[in-house]
Amino acid sequence: MTLVVIGPVTHDLVVIGEEKSHKIGGATYFQSFVFEEFHDDYMAIVNCSDEKLIGKFPSPEKVRVIEKDNTHFFINRYPSKDDLDEREQLSNFADISILKTDLKDILPPKIDGFVLNPLNRHDFPAETMEYLKSFNVPIFASVQGFLRVPDVQADENYTIKLSNFDELHDILSGVDVIFLDEAEKSIIGADCDVDEMVITNGSHGSRILSGSEIRIDAVECVNVVDTTGCGDTYMAAYITQKLLLKSPEFAGNFASRIASEKIENFGPYNFNK
Repeated sequence: MTLVVIGPVTHDLVVIGEEKSHKIGGATYFQSFVFEEFHDDYMAIVNCSDEKLIGKFPSPEKVRVIEKDNTHFFINRYPSKDDLDEREQLSNFADISILKTDLKDILPPKIDGFVLNPLNRHDFPAETMEYLKSFNVPIFASVQGFLRVPDVQADENYTIKLSNFDELHDILSGVDVIFLDEAEKSIIGADCDVDEMVITNGSHGSRILSGSEIRIDAVECVNVVDTTGCGDTYMAAYITQKLLLKSPEFAGNFASRIASEKIENFGPYNFNK
């Protein structure tokens, strides 16, 4: 059951209190570690200008690179070590769209589903979304990137503002499951033609809208270390269980546990720790 996971790999600067570290990031990067453990029949497709970044993926041979003239850069700043739910973000807002022409020669011959991880509004144009929908396979998509637009410039980067736009309804229409947080849900409202919404809320847990509303408690962490990529980890873990035809409630509880395990270690999910 080949799952194709598409979205940028990033160069990140993570600042927790006074401590700074440079990391590789992006939802596709964080998710690949979860899929490696729980659904290893996957291909990751990333857009960037630096192919060396894929060397940190769990299986670089499963990664295909769409070469672009820039790479997404993010600064993830957590002002307090004691509250990692609070994060300030800046980005260079790289304009490196993933196009149909980029994808058509590298997609595998058999595809059982797509996982789409835009990091800003440029990444998946409407034409690309229509092309991916034409495969008639399940599509799982993160909403956050579609809503991101630059706000205040700070040196070469920008603070991030979230806003809706007219084409979003059509872009998401036909997507099977979307993933977003409570703030993003308030922005898109109810005007979204999808079968299932998975709405996360950090340490307050999550809820799933799939016919009815299902509440999922967050799994308590003994030692909160690094929340960067937590939502991406949750999303990937949820998808692994949906592919096994598990119920939304089962998938949500599983995803909550895996996300909690990730938070207790720096970097992406690592089942060996």
